Amino acid sequence: MPCGEDWLSHPLGIVQGFFAQNGVNPDWEKKVIEYFKEKLKENNAPKWVPSLNEVPLHYLKPNSFVKFRCMIQDMFDPEFYMGVYETVNQNTKAHVLHFGKYRDVAECGPQQELDLNSPRNTTLERQTFYCVPVPGESTLFLNFSFNAYVNANQARVSPSTSYTPSRHKRSYEDDDDMDLQPNKQKDQHAGARQAGGVGGLQWCGEPKRLETEASTGQQLNSLNFSSPFDLNFPLPGEKGPACLVKVHIIFVSVQLMDASALLDPMECTDTAEEQRVHSPPASLVPRIHVILAQKLQHINPLLPACLNKEESKTFVSSFMSELSPVRAELLGFLTHALLGDSLAAEYLILHLISTVYTRRDVLPLGKFTVNLSGCPRNSTFTEHLYRIIQHLVPASFRLQMTIENMNHLKFIPHKDYTANRLVSGLLQLPSNTSLVIDETLLEQGQLDTPGVHNVTALSNLITWQKVDYDFSYHQMEFPCNINVLITSEGRSLLPADCQIHLQPQLIPPNMEEYMNSLLSAVLPSVLNKFRIYLTLLRFLEYSISDEITKAVEDDFVEMRKNDPQSITADDLHQLLVVARCLSLSAGQTTLSRERWLRAKQLESLRRTRLQQQKCVNGNEL
Repeated sequence: MPCGEDWLSHPLGIVQGFFAQNGVNPDWEKKVIEYFKEKLKENNAPKWVPSLNEVPLHYLKPNSFVKFRCMIQDMFDPEFYMGVYETVNQNTKAHVLHFGKYRDVAECGPQQELDLNSPRNTTLERQTFYCVPVPGESTLFLNFSFNAYVNANQARVSPSTSYTPSRHKRSYEDDDDMDLQPNKQKDQHAGARQAGGVGGLQWCGEPKRLETEASTGQQLNSLNFSSPFDLNFPLPGEKGPACLVKVHIIFVSVQLMDASALLDPMECTDTAEEQRVHSPPASLVPRIHVILAQKLQHINPLLPACLNKEESKTFVSSFMSELSPVRAELLGFLTHALLGDSLAAEYLILHLISTVYTRRDVLPLGKFTVNLSGCPRNSTFTEHLYRIIQHLVPASFRLQMTIENMNHLKFIPHKDYTANRLVSGLLQLPSNTSLVIDETLLEQGQLDTPGVHNVTALSNLITWQKVDYDFSYHQMEFPCNINVLITSEGRSLLPADCQIHLQPQLIPPNMEEYMNSLLSAVLPSVLNKFRIYLTLLRFLEYSISDEITKAVEDDFVEMRKNDPQSITADDLHQLLVVARCLSLSAGQTTLSRERWLRAKQLESLRRTRLQQQKCVNGNEL
C-alpha cells in the first residue's frame, strides 16, 4: 500500500492545498496534475486505486480517487462552470476565494453566500463525456480481485449507510433523485448515494435551500426518473456503471458576467427529456472529474499498458524469445477446438492477430474477415467455439444472426435530437473487438427494412471497416477496427476476405463436455501465454524488403503466365495479408521467402478444399 492515504481518500484536500498556495495563478492546476502523476509512480500505486469496473459503487467514498476503464459512448455539449468564485460571510463579512474545478457545484460553508458581483469570479469550460464500460469485455480478463481489495482495505471499503453533508447548496443534477424512489427503497439507496459522488460530486444537506432549488425539485419530478433509466450500453446484457466523465480545459478563463444564469437551473432551455438524459441520478450514473487520462493501446491486463515505451521492451523481448512453443501449443489447442481441423486452426490464428494497420484512401489494410463454413446446423458447436474465443481475447461479442434479431436489434448508433444524445447501436464497439456472427441460426424468413439496413451495416463493417452513424439528416462515417468471424453452414451471405470450410476429424457425442474438458486441460499459465500472444502480435511493426517485393512480383507474373485466371490482383492482396499474419504469428517482422512459400501453400490447401466441397455439394460454395 503506498504511504500517505490522503491522496486516495481525500484528493480534493490535496487540490485545496495547491489552490491555497497559488491562488488564482493557473500554475496550481499544473501542479495538481504533476502531484498525482508522481504519486502513481510510487510502489505500484495504480494497483491500489479502486476501479469502478470492479468495486461496487456503495463501497466507494464520495470525492475519492478512482480509476475507470471505459469507452466514450457520447460527447455532450461543453459546459461552463465557476472555476474560481468568492464567498462572503454574512456575519463577519470576510471574503474567501474557492476553486470550483473537480466539483459539480459551487460550495459554501456555514453563513457563507456567493458574491456574484466579485471581479475575481471566473468561468472555465469543461467537456462532458458519457462513458460506458468497454463493450464485450471478458470478465476472464479482469485482473482486479475484489476480495483481495476488500481484505486489504477493510477499514476503507466497508459500506456506509450514512453520510453527513457539509454544505447548504446543491446541484440541480441530483436534486430529489432519491425522493423519486418508493419510500421503502430510500434506506436501501443511502449507500448508493455516496457512490454517486465518486470523483467530485457531493450531496447536499437537508438544511435550507434556495427558493430556485425548491421549484427545480418540482421540475425534476416531472422528468419521470422512476421509470427505468436506459444506460445506453451498445451491447445487450452489459453490466457495470456508466459515468459522466468531465474533462477540464485549463486554458479557457473568462470573467463571469452573468452568474445567475449559471446557478439557476430554471434558466436552462433544455427539454425535460434532455435534462433527464444529461443529468441522471448520481446513484445510477456517477460523476468523474478527470485529473489524468490515458488512451489505451489495448485492454489486456497481462501486457504493459503502452508497448511502445522503453520500459516495455524487456517484457516484449522476453516473450518473443519463447514465441515458437507458444504458437505450437495454441495451434494444437485450436485444432482440438475445431474438431481436429489443423488447417482451419491455422487460419483462425491468422484471423485473431489481424488488425487494420493503415488505410489507403478508403481501403483498410490488414483486415482479415474469415468465414468458417461447414459448421453443423442445430448444434452447440458455434456457441462453444465462441466460448473458447472468449477465453483468448479481451473483448468479444457473439451475434446470433436470426431473422428476429436482424429485424429488431439496433446496429447503427443514431442521434436522438429530443434528448440531444447519441443512442448506442450494437456496432459501436472499441478497436480489436472480436465479433463472431453466427449464421448457422438463420432460418427462412422475411427481412424488413430495418433488417436490410442491418445487413448493409454488417457488410460495410466487414468490407470498409466503418460504421455510418445516423444523424437523421445525414450520415457520418466512423472508422473502426473489428475482427469479424462468420460461422455458417454453407457460404456466408455476408462478404468475407477468406472462406475456410471446416473438415471435422471427430464428432464428440457431447459437445459441451468435450469443450469443457478441453478448457480444463489447459493450465492457466499456458492460457495466459495464449492471451499475451494474440494481443502482442497485433502491435508488431512489419515490413517487406525490396528483394522480397521483387520476388513476389515475379511470382505473380509467373502464375499469371501459366494460367491468367488462376490469380487476380485481389487474390494477390489476400495472399499478402495471409503472408503478413503468418510472419507475425512466427514473431517475424519482415516477410521471408520461406513464409511467402508457406502462405502460398496454405492458400492452395484452402482453395483445393473449397473446390472439393463444391464438387460434393454443387454450387453451394
